[in-house]
Amino acid sequence: MNSRSGIAIAIVAGAIVLAALSAFTVDQRQRAIVFQLGEIKTLIDEPGLYFKFPLIQNVRYFDKRILTLDTADTERFITSEKKNVLVDSFVKWRIQDMRQYYISVQGDEIRAQTQLSQTVKAALQDEFSKRTVHDVISGERDKIMQVVREKVDEDMNKIGMQIVDVRLKRVDLPQEVSESVFRRMDAERKSVAAELRSQGFSEAEKIRAEADREREVIIAGAYRDAQRVKGEGDARSATIYARAFNENPEFYAFYRSLDAYRAGFKNRSDVLVLDPSSEFFRYFKNPGKGSK
Repeated sequence: MNSRSGIAIAIVAGAIVLAALSAFTVDQRQRAIVFQLGEIKTLIDEPGLYFKFPLIQNVRYFDKRILTLDTADTERFITSEKKNVLVDSFVKWRIQDMRQYYISVQGDEIRAQTQLSQTVKAALQDEFSKRTVHDVISGERDKIMQVVREKVDEDMNKIGMQIVDVRLKRVDLPQEVSESVFRRMDAERKSVAAELRSQGFSEAEKIRAEADREREVIIAGAYRDAQRVKGEGDARSATIYARAFNENPEFYAFYRSLDAYRAGFKNRSDVLVLDPSSEFFRYFKNPGKGSK
């Protein structure tokens, strides 16, 4: 009985060990390849519990997530102006074809990233060599990233990799280039400022000339209107005087004499030397009658 129990326990233990060696799991972050005697037997994309033949089959796991290649140091590239720029970039990638990926780099992520880094560097140099410093810094930065992503994706598809994105985190100029660029920008800004000041002075002179012209036109028009009003007033005054004289010449003569007296004796110190029989004193002699 003891012998049979030992055998049963051994069989159960063997079955447990065999099951442990045969079963394996793939989680949601992974893909797996089942190898049989070194050759690819099965590709597994879905998570779950799977079984293999122990001893003759083995499993290798691959990351299913999007991975990042971030350069540790900035790279130096040359623009079309033969000037250096310092570039800090990163690449988002993932495994697209497990079979081709394993065949190309034996599933080694370090080898894959080394090859990816070299491809990205070559594509960036190719694009930077076609553009000026201004273009790579701001003018065509988005276009550069798009073109590089497409080129690198096309090359890396051959080894089973998909390029999700290529980004330029920073594009700087070396110190010697920065000083040259800043001097040129300063000169350009000063030239633009001088041109704007010149244009402003010209516009100011034009505005002043136009304002002076309008002022002269307004003054001339006002003087014309004033003279017309004055002339009309003088004409109406002469008409009124003439009408008053015609209606009562005696009163008119008397009124004019009073004006003459008022003007002649305006101040107490005024002295008039006249003949007492002068026409000037006719209303003093005979207030009721004026000379005919």
